[in-house]
Amino acid sequence: MSEPVPAGPAAFLIRDVNLIDGHDGRGRPRSAVVVDGRRIAWIGPAESAPPFPAHAILDGAGCSLLPGLINSHVHLSADAGPDFTRQIESDSLPLATLKSATTAAATLRAGVTSVRDCGAADGVVIELAKGIDDGIVPGPRVRAAGRVITMTGGHGHFIGREADGVDGVRAATRAELKAGAHFIKAMATGGVLTAGVDPGHTALVREELAVAAQEAHNAGRRITVHAIGNQGIKNALRAGVDSIEHGIRLDDEALDLAVARGAYLVPTLLAVASIVTAGTGAGMPPWVHEKAEREAERHRESFVAAVRSGLRIAAGTDAGTPFNPHTDLVRELELMVRYGLSAPEVIRAATRNAAENMDVLHDTGTVDVGKLADLVLVEGDPAADIGALARIRLVVKDGRIVHGCARAGGDARVGRAS
Repeated sequence: MSEPVPAGPAAFLIRDVNLIDGHDGRGRPRSAVVVDGRRIAWIGPAESAPPFPAHAILDGAGCSLLPGLINSHVHLSADAGPDFTRQIESDSLPLATLKSATTAAATLRAGVTSVRDCGAADGVVIELAKGIDDGIVPGPRVRAAGRVITMTGGHGHFIGREADGVDGVRAATRAELKAGAHFIKAMATGGVLTAGVDPGHTALVREELAVAAQEAHNAGRRITVHAIGNQGIKNALRAGVDSIEHGIRLDDEALDLAVARGAYLVPTLLAVASIVTAGTGAGMPPWVHEKAEREAERHRESFVAAVRSGLRIAAGTDAGTPFNPHTDLVRELELMVRYGLSAPEVIRAATRNAAENMDVLHDTGTVDVGKLADLVLVEGDPAADIGALARIRLVVKDGRIVHGCARAGGDARVGRAS
């Protein structure tokens, strides 16, 4: 337990909460947390909390306090409309920038304080991340891949650098690192949202993926891959990638590889499910719905197998894809519970695990003294009912209240709520 600290001018106390710190997903009732400046300064039992003036005390009775949630797979420049490809290709750079800023603000209000953006054209989200960090626009902490690395004509070429062969992929990866990519995203297979490609077909081959991984790791960055087909998943894991996006056709060999190498899976269950639920006639190209329907059952089965295997899982939604809004992380978490993870395990997937996979665990992902004060206060106990994460009372990012208000001992206006 930490020693009490004096309350600085920007400090406040959140008291009487059920604290779910992200380490194991379970709660500690009647806890209190002190935020001082940008960071967490004290954690302990509510009755042992240091004294604070009434106006700097937030009463969290009946609520749970968690690390700010993390969405490990988003596309901030996409608006969840029915035709993902057409929207991305037709939006001008100014319009894409405005949409990205709008979706980022909505994401933060939904209790998500960090995201990993897995591909956008023209470096728009890399620049948005700078704007958020500089306080120009509100939004979560953003780690952006920039343009994806894909083969000529491959999945996501409209948000990608097309590259072929080891030398071509090496050059493309270096170019994205130069452009400011926080991590590298490569395409190991086809996908649902690109015309003329099959989700199960292999795209970049093992040697190409290996050089992308080498360049990313040489630069101190992580690499993830879009991988639906089984051979592409195995190629990526053998190439040394850090995580797999989607993983729809995992078999036992792929699962054994992933577990042995300590890779993460970001399942994005909501991406396919949202398309299937919307149905035909919703404005989507018919081929998008057809491909999603073919993958839906395999997606569920693959996730169930991943859970049973002990594979490390980080939560992500593929937000921005058709009928998949940026505010719907909780729907993804509910699907993860439905298909086999316990609620505490899902909370960990959306906090600590996601932070590790995003390479920000040193600063966020758990509630610990010294870490950035990225916090979300919700009504109820999400360890018993994961849907409680949708009942948001308060969002804190970098020590500032950015959304909502809690009952307080005084005027309840700590920081600048918006």
